[in-house]
Amino acid sequence: MIRRRLRVSLSVATVWRLLKRHGWSWQAPARTALERDEHAVELWKKEVWPRVKASRRQPGPGSSSRTKPASR
Repeated sequence: MIRRRLRVSLSVATVWRLLKRHGWSWQAPARTALERDEHAVELWKKEVWPRVKASRRQPGPGSSSRTKPASR
């Protein structure tokens, strides 16, 4: 955005230094959401996440090329 708006190219470190100098910092939530249901979160991590994680495709032979078929 800086390059487009100001036509100046700055490194990430320089941008961070400028923001810090002017009192800005990285954004972080100040508090946990009031609507958060800790019991529901723990239940999801215990029951749903293992199924989601297990449903990932198993590694096997294949090709990273979109034009070449997988060798078997």
